[in-house]
Amino acid sequence: QVQVVESGGGLVQPGGSLRLSCTVSGINFRIYQMGWYRQAPGKQRELVAGITSGGSTNYADSVKGRFTISRDNARNTLYLQMNSLKLEDAAVYYCKADPLPYWGQGTQVTVSS
Repeated sequence: QVQVVESGGGLVQPGGSLRLSCTVSGINFRIYQMGWYRQAPGKQRELVAGITSGGSTNYADSVKGRFTISRDNARNTLYLQMNSLKLEDAAVYYCKADPLPYWGQGTQVTVSS
């Protein structure tokens, strides 16, 4: 049984930082490309950052230079370090092993002054 559990969200002021974590069980974590996605109210879910099994990364233009994705294969855990947060970064953040169809419950990120 595959389980995806995201954590680390919260309320932060503009310019602040958060570190999200995602632990995945039930799969061979190290062989999968992983991605962080987000969905804001009234908007489609979008890919924020991805990391391959080999550690290559890619980012949405809107977060380049501010967010950093990383993984710890020994802990089956994916991370997203988010710096210089903006109001428009507020959303529910999800992680996913691509191309598998499993989603977690997400973690809420609220950016507000």
